[in-house]
Order: sequence, then structure tokens, then C-alpha cells
Amino acid sequence: MSNLQVPVRPKRKKIWGDYLVQFRWIIVFVLLPISCIIYFSIYLSELRAEKKPNKLRQKEHEKNVRKVVKRLKQRNPSKDGLVCTARKPYIVVGMRHVDYKRARHFEVDLSAFNNILEIDRERMVVKVEPLVTMGQLSRITVPMNLALPVVSELNDLTIGGLINGYGIEGSSHIYGLFSDTLVSLEVVLADGRVVRATKDNEYSDLFYAIPWSQGALGLLVSAEIKLIPIKEYMRLTYKPVRGNLREMAQAFADSFAPRDGDPKKIPDFVESLIFTPTEGVFMTGRYASKEEAEKNGNVINSIGWWFKPWFYQHAETALKKGEFVEYLPTREYYHRHTRSLFWEMKLILPFGDQWWFRWLMGWMMPPKISLLKITQGEVIRKYYHDMHVIQDMLLPMHKVADALEFLHREMEVYPIWLCPHRLFKLPVKTMVYPEPGFELNLKQGDTSYAQMFADVGVYYAPGPVLRGEEFDGAEAVHRLEEWLIQNHGFQPQYSVSELTERNFWRMFDRSLYEQCRKKYKAVGTFMDVYYKSKKGKKTEREVLEAEAAITETAYAVAEQD
Repeated sequence: MSNLQVPVRPKRKKIWGDYLVQFRWIIVFVLLPISCIIYFSIYLSELRAEKKPNKLRQKEHEKNVRKVVKRLKQRNPSKDGLVCTARKPYIVVGMRHVDYKRARHFEVDLSAFNNILEIDRERMVVKVEPLVTMGQLSRITVPMNLALPVVSELNDLTIGGLINGYGIEGSSHIYGLFSDTLVSLEVVLADGRVVRATKDNEYSDLFYAIPWSQGALGLLVSAEIKLIPIKEYMRLTYKPVRGNLREMAQAFADSFAPRDGDPKKIPDFVESLIFTPTEGVFMTGRYASKEEAEKNGNVINSIGWWFKPWFYQHAETALKKGEFVEYLPTREYYHRHTRSLFWEMKLILPFGDQWWFRWLMGWMMPPKISLLKITQGEVIRKYYHDMHVIQDMLLPMHKVADALEFLHREMEVYPIWLCPHRLFKLPVKTMVYPEPGFELNLKQGDTSYAQMFADVGVYYAPGPVLRGEEFDGAEAVHRLEEWLIQNHGFQPQYSVSELTERNFWRMFDRSLYEQCRKKYKAVGTFMDVYYKSKKGKKTEREVLEAEAAITETAYAVAEQD
């Protein structure tokens, strides 16, 4: 076992941010009924849209696409800024603020693209627009005993965000990331052309380049995604594990990748929560029918009810009562972390997990993330950047033990979320890719066509902050990013990043992305992915300089070709 001794840090003086965060619950308490009204109005609009015939929805979609094309053609490249969607910055689900929209830009409104266009049972494909959310889609498909192969946990996550960024779930050890479940993408290019990209047509390069590109190649207006058959319940096993971090990392691998390679032992879902440096709960699930769940002696736990304990706290009870099994309604399992936003709500609303609050006001949870962001103000925003961690680390499975020890020494953030995922060996090298030559030395969970990776999620206040000690959040994230680069890991762009442009492209591969930027004339029209991910506000001058530099580089490369 490596030395897990954490550095001794001096005590720090309290600042305004400490008090604003401590009493932020007062504002959140006011936001809850407002959030509830917003959620209800969205639900009603979704119901109205669902009543429309498929042909009418498709006709409206085509009309809206023509509006986008017309709007793009109205742009004057010499006068107008780079193209951005008209979606407000605070609506994005994630820690990173969309600061680039504060500078000059040319808006294209995609707000009408929030419909489920078609569910094709024969092809087992669903066609959706980019602003359809996970909660909206699962509400329709699950009663049909259908679901996406990868259903991300939070209700408000959108299809467009999961495609242009990344998405993962407990089933990703089988199906890969969200982008690996795509069938086709409908994209409006910089010149106004509308193309359909698949993995084997003339736009296959675009199909593979769009994930992780943050909309830097074109405007996504619809996607076809695979569907899989499911059952009504999830049979979930909660297994407590005690030991050091390396032992828990091994237990995590053993929970879904049997050492004897027996495929019958591979569960449908995997999730692990590390609660302390010596304790964790490892959960595995498989789909189960209603008939099985209702058999005598089986326990059904409808965790979606507002008065139920938050899921992560319910899972933690396994540390006291030992291993147990229960049956959860499938849709409620999919969105198990929504009410508590994993465990972030424990800091934002400290008494939100108390029984009396859950019974009286739990039905209004969670507050809308957009309202939390728009009301936090610059002081709280800066405090969260400096004194809080919301990061995901995507890294090879055999590096998980090292990652857990690194996080303990640097941040002491608990709980830690562990979720495995395949990273497929694709026909082209995309922004994220397996370790070169992994197939020559297969490790636990690997196959000849995919390397097993894991998402290590850290979302909470670091131990030093909770103890009132000094903590440099920016420097900690910088060290985390450098560790990822050195260990062939990747950092999703939703989070706050300290990466320089040089280090960004040390982490990600730029070859296919830049090839498509040039080929599809995105340079000078859509903002570069690094610039979109860059921390801090963007001024008019910065935008102009970035446009000029990117355009100059692209022309230079074009001349060389």
C-alpha cells in the first residue's frame, strides 16, 4: 500500500464565501416552489408534444431545421461573431459556466428542438431532437419495456449535451459511452448544408468527430440512438467492502469483470461508492421481470417516492447491515441520483435528507440546476471554483487504484463514484481513445476490441475545506489534469478546467477533429472546442484574437496540403 499521508495544511480565515455558502439554503428554500412550477410546466409541454402524430412532429422538425439554415445564412462573417446557440449559459447542467457567450456572438435559436420524433420498434432505434432530456425520454420508453443502452442518471441531462460532450451510466461496461450507442446524426454545417452522418457513409468522419467536440463542428438537430429491451425491475445487490484503496479498486474490478471470464457473471449494471479511505459499497444489478420481483420474500423498494432516503445514503446502510438484495422499479433506478444531485444537495440544503423535510417538501426536490446557478452570484461562484470539486476522471481500469490514492492525497473528497466503461477501438482515432497497443497485453475487463476504462467521479467539498484548512482548488485541479495526461486519462469538459491549450491537446487527440473543422468549414464559424472549455470570461478582444489565430492556422495548414 502506498503512503496515503495527507499534507499538513494551516488553518485559514473565514471569508464572505464561507458564510454565503453556509446560509445558501435560505435562497434554495425559496427556489424550491419556483423549480416545482417550472418542472410542471415543462411536463405539460412534453405531454402536449407527445399527443402530436409522428408525421406532424417530423414536419415541424423539418420546418425548424429550415429556420436554422436561414438564420445561419444571415450571418455576415466580417461583422458578426462566432455562432453559438441561444441557450442561456446558466441552463447548462455542469459546474463550468458558459462564459464564451458573454462575448460577441451570433445566436441561433434551437429551443424548439425538444421532441421525440419517432420510436422504431422494428429497427430498435429512437429518433430525438437535441434538447430532449433523459427524464423525458425514459418516461416514454420504460413503460414500453425499452430504453437507451446508456441512460445517464440526472433527469435534466440533454441528448445534445451527452452527444457533443460525454455520457456514462452503470451499463457502460457493456455498451461504452453514450456516443457509442448512436446510429446517425443530423447536423447543420457552417455553410448551411444539412447532412446525415453515420459510421459508414460519406460523413463517417463527422460522425466520429462530433462526440466531445462541444458543438465546434456544426449544429446538431437530431439523432438516432439504439434501443434495447428491458424489464420492469432492477435486481440490485449491495455489497459492503472494507480494506485499503487498492483492495477496494480490485473489488470494484471483480464486481463486473470476473477473473474467469464467464460472461454469465457480468451484471447489467455496475456502480460503486467509496465512502471513506477504508469503506465502500459495491452495487451490481440485473434486469428482472415484475413476476420475479413480486415473488414471496423479495423486497421491492420504490426509491422514487419523495419521502424515501436519498439513494447514496440508502446504499451506505449496507456498511452496517451487511450485504442485501432488493428490487427497484427500473426507471426509478435509472434516475436514482436526481433528487440529491448525487450528494451535492447535502451541502446546498443540509437538512434536505432529514425525514421531516423529505415528507413535507421532498416532492419539490431537486431545485432546478439553472436556478441554482443564476442565483449564486460571483462570490459563491468563485468560492465553488476555489473550495469545491466537481470532476470526473476517465482512465484505464488498471489505473483506478493509483487514481484513488492520488485523490486522497490531493483532495480527500468522499464519497467517490466509480463507474466502468468500455472505450472501443474505432476505425479512426477520435478525441478520446484507448491506450495504444492495449490489445497486445489484455488486462482485467479488456477485450480485443475495447479497453476497459473507469469514470472516477469526485463531487463534494474537499476534506481540508471541511476542516477549515487552506486549500488551493485551482492548483489541485491543475495537478489532477497533469496526472490524467501522464496516465492516459481524460477530463470531461463540463467541469472547471485549468488546462492550457497546449495541455488540452496533450490530453485529447486533435487530428480527426481539426481535419473535420477544416473540411466542413467550421473554422471562423463555430468556436474551437478548447476555447469553449477554457476557464474564465471571454472579452470581445479575446474572441477576435482567437478567431484570427484559428483562421490563420487553418489557412496555413490548407496551403501546406
